[in-house]
Amino acid sequence: MGCAELTATGPGASLTYTEDARLAYEEAMTAFRDKRWEDARSMFGEVQKLFPYSRFGRLAELRLADVEFEQEKYSESVSAYREWIINHRTDPDVEYAKYRITKALFLGVDDTVLLPPTEERDGAGLIDAHRDLKGFLERYPMSRYREEAAYMLDAVTGRLVRHELYVARYYLDRDVFEAAILRIDYALTKYAGSSLEPEALVLKGETLLKMKKRDDARKLFQQVIDVHGGPFATTARAFLDEMGPAAGAATP
Repeated sequence: MGCAELTATGPGASLTYTEDARLAYEEAMTAFRDKRWEDARSMFGEVQKLFPYSRFGRLAELRLADVEFEQEKYSESVSAYREWIINHRTDPDVEYAKYRITKALFLGVDDTVLLPPTEERDGAGLIDAHRDLKGFLERYPMSRYREEAAYMLDAVTGRLVRHELYVARYYLDRDVFEAAILRIDYALTKYAGSSLEPEALVLKGETLLKMKKRDDARKLFQQVIDVHGGPFATTARAFLDEMGPAAGAATP
């Protein structure tokens, strides 16, 4: 038995300490599973206070973050998970805590019917979620949570790109072409490889066309057709047909 488990009360004290900690933790877990959140919070707090040097004390502290998460108090849960990680940097459950941070950030910016479309909103929360999800997948490429984390990252990336394209269209509708190009290029660079890349390229081509940069626009439309295909390739083809043959192109 490790020294940290001893209570200095004689032989066998370590076993008693650990067993008492386990029983108290399991009792708290019963309340947790029954969704008796206030009881669970109080009981985990007691386990953490009474058995700080046991594995169950550390787990109780982590479960307190889970209590916040399960009640959809995502901001509070993120703070609790981050504090737990700081206090237990080498614990094997750090991966779990970081995963729960990413999920809390993701769910914390999820859509509700009471808010305008996501592309019209400020993306600060999404940026935090994108950063943490990307960092999690880089840190734990073989994690058992990788499939869900990858899904959340793809969803968050799509919403961030849509926000940039929304702003770009706002500028385009007002003939502020340079600002529109800057937002599109930012989306293409910062979130390279997103599923919305063809849409961004078509929008950039449309903007360049309005700027009278027909050759540059033509190249982008052709790139969408040759590389991406799909519905935006149809849109790109329609632009090319409307533009007619390139200057100097051979007439069939």
